[in-house]
Amino acid sequence: MDSARKALLIVGLGNPGREYQRTRHNVGFVAVEALAERWRLTFNRQRARAEVAEGTVGGYKIILAKPQTFMNNSGESVRPLLKLNNLTPNNLLVVADDLDLPFGRLRLRDKGSSGGQRGIRNIIDQVGTDQFPRLRIGIGRPPPGMDAVDYVLQSFTASQAIELKSIVDRAVDGVETVLNHGLAAAMNQINTSAPSSESPEL
Repeated sequence: MDSARKALLIVGLGNPGREYQRTRHNVGFVAVEALAERWRLTFNRQRARAEVAEGTVGGYKIILAKPQTFMNNSGESVRPLLKLNNLTPNNLLVVADDLDLPFGRLRLRDKGSSGGQRGIRNIIDQVGTDQFPRLRIGIGRPPPGMDAVDYVLQSFTASQAIELKSIVDRAVDGVETVLNHGLAAAMNQINTSAPSSESPEL
């Protein structure tokens, strides 16, 4: 992250529309909404095909964004948002769901492939690099016989919905660590922690 610029564009991935509001694929939206609530920011602007909330947090200029392009075209919003704010991918943090992580597991990386997440893949294609941080929120694999597309577009189960707030709170805590102590400290905090139902990965 380019700390000299003291700005961060935090993009939560999801699909617009009430029918998708609490689906597994929209957990990125849920996370940036939780950030806005904690930081008392309001999504009151539309820029570059995204709902945007802006403010200053911990000395950083913060732009929270929820692209309204639908998941698979997220980069069509992210690329112009970076340009409008004179930022580079080093000043970008993407928050998205991940099928390959157990439900509730968080994983923060400073760069890398899309891991099959189509929204991240489109951002990589649009901005021309995979060198940007991303925070993945585990939603688990679909049950046997269920198509992955159907699974991600379903709502969380009742028990998962209860757990979701604490999971998102941990994600928000991790983003605050990025601001206060840097990406490496946040990666150490997030990647060595686990939900109470599992043991940490070693």
